[in-house]
Amino acid sequence: MALHWKILIGMVSGILFGIIISYMGMQWLVKDWIKPFGTIFINMLKLIAIPLIIVSLIKGIVDLHDINKFKTMGVRTFVLYIVTTVIAVSIGLILVNIIQPGNQVSNDTIQQLSASYGTDMKSNIDKATATTANGPLQFLIDMVPDNFFKAASVNSNMLQVIFFAIFFGIALLLVDKKTAQPVKDFFTGTNEVIMKMVDIIMLMAPVAVFALLASLVTEITSPDIFVALGWYVVTVILGLMLMLVFYSSVVYLYAKVTPSTFFKAMAPAQLLAFSTSSSAATLPVTMERVEEHLGVDKEVTSFVCPLGATVNMDGTSLYQAVAAVFICEAMHFNLSFTDQLTIIITATLASIGSAAVPGAGLIMLVVVLESLGLPAETMAVGLALIFAVDRPLDMSRTIINITGDSMVALVIGKSLGKLHKSKPKNIDDNYNFEA
Repeated sequence: MALHWKILIGMVSGILFGIIISYMGMQWLVKDWIKPFGTIFINMLKLIAIPLIIVSLIKGIVDLHDINKFKTMGVRTFVLYIVTTVIAVSIGLILVNIIQPGNQVSNDTIQQLSASYGTDMKSNIDKATATTANGPLQFLIDMVPDNFFKAASVNSNMLQVIFFAIFFGIALLLVDKKTAQPVKDFFTGTNEVIMKMVDIIMLMAPVAVFALLASLVTEITSPDIFVALGWYVVTVILGLMLMLVFYSSVVYLYAKVTPSTFFKAMAPAQLLAFSTSSSAATLPVTMERVEEHLGVDKEVTSFVCPLGATVNMDGTSLYQAVAAVFICEAMHFNLSFTDQLTIIITATLASIGSAAVPGAGLIMLVVVLESLGLPAETMAVGLALIFAVDRPLDMSRTIINITGDSMVALVIGKSLGKLHKSKPKNIDDNYNFEA
């Protein structure tokens, strides 16, 4: 059975099991004896994320053999990420203005959610405001580490690790070939070992997603909230689905890859993104699927995918646009056409500027709302509204985030002639059964 079917069965089973356990009032069983397996799985993926970025990015740059090729790939990647982010925000704005979900929320719902989450939101706003109070180039400062080992010890500092890896790779590209060869061989071998570790970890995926989804279901305390915020949830999901249509159209028209081939190749990574709600945790699997199952050369995937996991957040950007307008509608804060343009610009810049900061999603939304002039008290109530359904929507938008990275990698690979026939590797390719 294909891996994505195993993962899908694990997800459905986890949801059903969680519903049964919740009905029986035995949530402790999932919390104490099942959820830990999901946590272990996520930790294992995060464990290899930083080493994978370092070795694959350095190897990818060196394999280009020419610094001009690296410059070309870097410019194209950055431009594509900006374009897809603007498209995502625009789709979100169009949908939220057509559906107007904020007008469907009752005052009772607003008061109820404000009482439940308002205090927590105020503290989060204070943290986000403190971060955004820095200068306009603070994100450049945050991107350059002063201690590599300190940066590599925390997964949230991934952009700093990418900076070091790119710096190291460029320097290695400029060193005498004979001197650099042992270093290249080391990173080539290490990269193969880490990719094999991904294969081993993925053996646990069906069980892990079962545990993650079962724990999510048992932790939901107010299912009726989804009914109260139904139109908001529908607007976000519809926007995310339109992004998938956009991605599949681009890969079909430009890269000549059929949508069925694209989604079949990326299905395991997408299902893991949904289960973990983390682009960083899913990154090793994303890179493995793009390289081995879509046929994009390693030098492209090793640069485009790690960078995308930190600065390209199409799903999150779309979500920010919908959430910002939804909050303003629910709070009866009128938005002009100029305000809507402000959302496009601010959400696009915030997706890059907050990339190196933990809690980037919340910071992005606070930045957007502050740019619209929404009062802090009103903002706290508005954030409390969307916080109630944030986790399931976070899971959904993470799928779009990693799919967008994969689409850009495919397009860059095609434009640079770095697209080949896919060659999937199996976990036992080099295992001698007769030994």
